[in-house]
Amino acid sequence: MKTKAVRLYGKSDIRLEEFELPEIGEDEIRAKVISDSICMSSYKAAKQGPEHKRVPDDCADNPTMIGHEFCGEIVEVGSKWAGEFKAGMKFSIQPALNYKGSLYAPGYSYKFIGGDATYINIPNEVMEMGCLLPYEGEGYFLASLSEPVSCIVGAFHANYHTTQGTYVHDMGIVEGGSMAILAGVGPMGLGAIDYAIHCDRKPARLVVTDIDDARLARAASLFTVEEAKKNGVELLYLNTGNGDPIKTILDANGGEGYDDVFVFAPVRPVIEQGDAILGKDGCLNFFAGPTNPEFKAEFNFYNVHYAATHIVGTSGGNTDDMKESLAMMGQGKLNPAVMITHVGGLNSVVETTLNLPNIPGGKKLIYTVVEMPMTAISDFAEIGKSDARYAKLDEICTKHNGLWSVEAEEYLLANFAS
Repeated sequence: MKTKAVRLYGKSDIRLEEFELPEIGEDEIRAKVISDSICMSSYKAAKQGPEHKRVPDDCADNPTMIGHEFCGEIVEVGSKWAGEFKAGMKFSIQPALNYKGSLYAPGYSYKFIGGDATYINIPNEVMEMGCLLPYEGEGYFLASLSEPVSCIVGAFHANYHTTQGTYVHDMGIVEGGSMAILAGVGPMGLGAIDYAIHCDRKPARLVVTDIDDARLARAASLFTVEEAKKNGVELLYLNTGNGDPIKTILDANGGEGYDDVFVFAPVRPVIEQGDAILGKDGCLNFFAGPTNPEFKAEFNFYNVHYAATHIVGTSGGNTDDMKESLAMMGQGKLNPAVMITHVGGLNSVVETTLNLPNIPGGKKLIYTVVEMPMTAISDFAEIGKSDARYAKLDEICTKHNGLWSVEAEEYLLANFAS
């Protein structure tokens, strides 16, 4: 069977190609990919090539498929897994396999599995590690976004605090505590606001910062102060672009330091802001991974010693985090559509991935069976003046508060097929 896929050959060298997939073995599964959302991690892998920890050294000779936030349908099942999986089942994948301690992951490391492809062969270890997850919800794109949402879930679970007088750590954010999300109105920050408001273990006060009024206003329209209050969370949005940002953030918490601080931009001053606003036993979660392996920031070790402040970093969630994400989406508690600002076809992946930091907005959603340039949802109306299909997409998105939806997806798949 032929597949079209975007493959990584080296630094800044990714190519959309058509080639033959080998027949699956008895312990493998063949699947059709429908949707994939492009992650900054794919940009980093594309830019670093074999220097990336998950990319094989020989990718120039054995190129790997990219894309790791994907959803599709199973096409064929090898005999080993026939009792557990069936053709026609929808699925999502947890790419962080941790198979025998290896960093290898779908979307970085494998020749025949990645999200930016029409058809893939799923290797045995994905099923063996319980990382092929059936998806029974509507549409496809929500399951694609379950992977980035699981990164947020994992970050909240990874924070920890000390139990007074013991050496036992209490895992998770402080329930009923104070939380700050810095640089928090990008796509992943929006997902974190959504989760903080609707998860079982919530802060009592949530302060979200950025330096862009328009981005803050969009976040405030998607997650209102009133909605947060209904869920027992006092929500404040702050522009820290002027004046003393540390004083501004501390004043929002009555002059007190915060229990949990999440940093959503790999920017030294933002990290140092986060350190400065930690309260006693405060935990700083450095969420946004840097591209530069020499990236550094200062941290106050006087407070580490005397105030028990500490730091944690997370890079992705685990399978349980992904299951929680899928369950909460299925229950209508989370709406990761807020992350999506652009939609495109497989033909747009190469250019979009290599230029991702320069494209404004949030998540870029790919449909592998669609021919479409990467297009901002906000541009649908203008393009619709000359193409009725975009006008219809704009009508659908407007009906859904300017957001992507299952209805929009169904229309796109029916009218933009490649």
